[in-house]
Amino acid sequence: MCASGRRVHYREVTGVRIDKWLWAARFFKTRSLASHACELGRVEARGQLVKPSREVHVGDMLKVKNDSGDFEIEVLGLSDLRGPAAVAQTLYRETEESKLARQRAIEQRKLLPFFEALAEGKPSKRDRRRYDRLRGR
Repeated sequence: MCASGRRVHYREVTGVRIDKWLWAARFFKTRSLASHACELGRVEARGQLVKPSREVHVGDMLKVKNDSGDFEIEVLGLSDLRGPAAVAQTLYRETEESKLARQRAIEQRKLLPFFEALAEGKPSKRDRRRYDRLRGR
């Protein structure tokens, strides 16, 4: 029973589908995105590409590639329900090498020059004046 007096049924989870786990651990916003990432080969377990239906277990080492970078993680807990971010972070531990590699990638991206996209079509009178000022005319 819980504090409100209702009975709570807990089930012992020994394995969870990897797409559900990636979604619950907040690596992907939707379960379909997690499933699609598995199909595209962006998730590895023990050096092998995985299908979305593969079960993940505590202690598994995973490599996950998403928009935030490449993660090398160890599974610490299982969940098939998406909860708060604080709870999701307790489901895995990222390796130190992975953290350092992601930090290096972020720093390298910051060093890259930023190019403004050229406007489509003919420049406006305002644009021409700005170009003239840049050229010193």
